[in-house]
Amino acid sequence: MSGLAAGTGAPTRTGEVVVGGVRSPIIEAGPATATEAIVFVHGNPGVAEDWLALLAPAGAFARAVAITMPGYGAADKPRDLPYTVPGYARHLAGALAQLNIDKVHLVLHDFGGPWGLQWAADHPEAHASTTLINTGVILREGWHALAKVWRTPVLGELFFLTSTRGGMRQFMKRTNPRSFPAPYGDHLFDLYQDKGTRRAVLQLYRNTPIAPHVAAIAPRLREHQRPTLVVWGAKDPYLKVRLAERQREVFRDARVTLLPESGHWPLADDPDGVTAAVLPFLREQAA
Repeated sequence: MSGLAAGTGAPTRTGEVVVGGVRSPIIEAGPATATEAIVFVHGNPGVAEDWLALLAPAGAFARAVAITMPGYGAADKPRDLPYTVPGYARHLAGALAQLNIDKVHLVLHDFGGPWGLQWAADHPEAHASTTLINTGVILREGWHALAKVWRTPVLGELFFLTSTRGGMRQFMKRTNPRSFPAPYGDHLFDLYQDKGTRRAVLQLYRNTPIAPHVAAIAPRLREHQRPTLVVWGAKDPYLKVRLAERQREVFRDARVTLLPESGHWPLADDPDGVTAAVLPFLREQAA
């Protein structure tokens, strides 16, 4: 481990893990040697730093770890990596093994949901609890419009080649609630400027059929019920709010919290609401 970053709550440590030759930066807080940890997994696009508002406070009562997944930020982006849900789940499993974590409280957002839930279905003995933020098992739902663009050869590549910062700002303004901060939209645009990230995104979306994935993991997750919190920005333009209640079809006793003025990125447009919902749940699970 190296480096120290200041934040609200526990001090954070930066480092990295290497799984099968693929490097992922990590940020940690709390007791470094604990084998039970809260593990934060971002979505598309995202990096470990996106979780600092939750990670640093969580480090006051538990080991907390955020990982930047392959294809994003400063993580490696090899061309031959299997950019699939099972591939990401295997990378997560390797990272947890390297960090000597054998009991995991998952906190997931966006595509981090499929990655983390695939890992949970494969490792029920290590899965302790789940927090889903605008993600989950996507039941009876098709791809949103932007995902359809990315899944289409040539069209997806043209989308990235013709994207501009101004265009991104207008798109985010049109599709997200007024509370969405423009600097966070710039952050997302900057993440997409990396050619390796673009390649990873297009491969991931083209390699992921929703229905077969749900059919594969939903029955296994139903078999091992774990405490679950669902937090959903009600104005999400991509994953509609109706999906929040549907999570109870898999996570039977899930607690569901809706954030009425938030969109797809609640940590960006309603950080206080997310913190108020998530931190007490994590403290309870880690006690």
